[in-house]
Amino acid sequence: MNTDSVQNGVVVSMEYTLHVDGELLDSSAGHGPLEFLAGYGNIIPGLENGMIGMKIGDSKKVIVPPAEGYGEYDNEAYLDVPKGQFPKDMAVEEGMELTVRDDSGEGRYARIESIEGETVRLNFNHPLAGDELHFNVKVVGLREPTDEELAHGHVHAGGHSH
Repeated sequence: MNTDSVQNGVVVSMEYTLHVDGELLDSSAGHGPLEFLAGYGNIIPGLENGMIGMKIGDSKKVIVPPAEGYGEYDNEAYLDVPKGQFPKDMAVEEGMELTVRDDSGEGRYARIESIEGETVRLNFNHPLAGDELHFNVKVVGLREPTDEELAHGHVHAGGHSH
């Protein structure tokens, strides 16, 4: 396999910053590079597609529209839930983020939008839904994945057990 540039099936190590509306929201600084297996949906599609062909040492600015990032903002993606459905020992408050299981047991991100009396309004939009994402990325490493990583479709960082 050719691992001299970013392409599907290559493990990419990247340093990055993410700005939305001119504000720094995320960065690999202090955490070390992010590793991901290209072509397996490990990172948002717009960023992955923008990095194809980059080589070690290459830097690039990638602008990701909402449709290729965290989706358009959905004004219907709200649900009103009686406060009694939350665990008794949970401090339910506005702005809190939680994972809600749907009928099939799939976890979905939700944020408490508002609380009115006994009604809690959940917002299922990702916090970055509708936002244009401005990434600055630098490729700092490329390698072949292990057989196990390929089989599982993601990178195994030290001692990953699934």
